[in-house]
Amino acid sequence: MLFVLPNLVTLASIFCGFNAVCVVAQDNPSVDDFYRAAVLLLCAMLFDLLDGRIARMTRTQSAFGLELDSLADIVSFGVAPSVLVYKWVLHRYPVPGILTAFLFTACGAMRLARFNVLANSNTVVQAKPGKYIVGLPIPPASGILISLLVANHAVGGALGAQQYTVALFVVTIVLSLLMVSSIKFRSFKDLRFNFGTAFLVLFAIASSAIVWQLTRPPFVLLWLITFYVAIGLIDAVRSLAARARGAENVRTSTPDDIRASKPDHVVR
Repeated sequence: MLFVLPNLVTLASIFCGFNAVCVVAQDNPSVDDFYRAAVLLLCAMLFDLLDGRIARMTRTQSAFGLELDSLADIVSFGVAPSVLVYKWVLHRYPVPGILTAFLFTACGAMRLARFNVLANSNTVVQAKPGKYIVGLPIPPASGILISLLVANHAVGGALGAQQYTVALFVVTIVLSLLMVSSIKFRSFKDLRFNFGTAFLVLFAIASSAIVWQLTRPPFVLLWLITFYVAIGLIDAVRSLAARARGAENVRTSTPDDIRASKPDHVVR
């Protein structure tokens, strides 16, 4: 029975994703329909967080569970959000809309496939860092689209207006590309309490309170997920800047500087 429990939780996540697609599959779904579908996907996220923890607590991890979890992710966080955002806004431009929605699903599938390859490769697992994840994970990528739908309900459907169509196209494409990028995002698995961690936590709390006061409570979720993505992008820019400075220092170094930097027994 213990071996079945985490898989049942994973199947519950698949059911939420499937049900969300069914809710918006009708002609001209309302703002309330999109909200119900988004809430179902939030429930899928909750089940996705629980299944792995339950498996570890009951010591029932298995290769089957890992593969089932990936299939659940592509249904609930790949296909379902793509269908929702297409039915919500992207359908206004049929061909670009269907291609953009498919791009999100395709990049999510490739992201999950890459994760499985890394997880199953003995040579890579040894060197795989636990602090970072390569590419934006599919749950936060879909979480931004889902939180947009929740926020849209809070403002009476205003975010789905024609004027925001191009912006939502851009958001969907950027999230898709981030999933298959080589940018490293923090996993927070080895989180340690230090000044940087305390600053991030305090900033997240304070900024969330400001967003709560200035907008509506559902926008807090959108802000927190966007903040997580922004941290990864800032880290990537800092890393590129550090590499550029290192390369510039190497190019500007004179031969005498290079010889002086070598140990005495090397310099002839």
